[in-house]
Amino acid sequence: MNTVSGRLAPTRDRIGIALVLASGVGFGTLGIFGLYAQRAALSIPTVLAFRFLLAALAVWMLLAVRGRLTVLRGRTLAIALGLGAFGYATQSGLYFLGLEYMTAGLVAIVLYTYPAFVVVIAVAGLDERATPAMGVALCLALGGVALVTGADPAGASPIGIAVVLGAAVAYAGYISVSRALLVSVDPLVLTAHMLPAAGGVFVAIGAATGELSVPTAPSAWLLLACLAVPATALPVIAFFAGLRYVGASRAGIVSTVEPPVTVGLGAALFAEPVTAATVVGGALILLGVVVLERE
Repeated sequence: MNTVSGRLAPTRDRIGIALVLASGVGFGTLGIFGLYAQRAALSIPTVLAFRFLLAALAVWMLLAVRGRLTVLRGRTLAIALGLGAFGYATQSGLYFLGLEYMTAGLVAIVLYTYPAFVVVIAVAGLDERATPAMGVALCLALGGVALVTGADPAGASPIGIAVVLGAAVAYAGYISVSRALLVSVDPLVLTAHMLPAAGGVFVAIGAATGELSVPTAPSAWLLLACLAVPATALPVIAFFAGLRYVGASRAGIVSTVEPPVTVGLGAALFAEPVTAATVVGGALILLGVVVLERE
């Protein structure tokens, strides 16, 4: 159980886990929308730039509607912008770069080592407590991801592994720093500052490489809107909100529900095969979540 004391702690834990689970479902749609974007011939810088910028616009509009427009200042602003520009943007960029060297399954296996990095950082730097249940849940989650993605290790590339490990470390750092900042910053406000910083990085990359373009087809804008809101803005907000309740370690482990969601949607929408190993892997991940919920 986390450090929150009193009878409200179990309820807060359940709310936090539910929020991170919802976040994982939202992020699980990202690969599906990304596939549609690929079929629409949208470049990676275009997709990522508009994904983050449109998501930022949606979050700022939500803050305005709720009368909670807040601009961070000083050190807090610098950290929030750094989370977007150096944390989230780095993770996203290295992830897509890793796909140039390895299969999506192998990339997923390497990327989803990040909960282990999160646990190490959280225990060492955030005073979170490592428990036996957390260790069991972490092993179940990592094993489940390996089965769900069904990757063949023979296709591993040393360069690809190094690149995606970089993405995993960047994401672990992003989660850990976010956890510390959320002690004093509202999740919605943090999201509003982090997303445009990430978008600005890919605008710069796209402009420098000549790969940034403004779509003209309404279908492309609809696709980008889906990438921005249900696959980015809402999951980020839910993740940050859950992170405040359950801590970095547990949030990182629970977020491994994302690959089974992506696989399930791929099966439903594109008739992609689902094997017995995939089902067992998904069950292991959910079992890991149950172990954490009952801790």
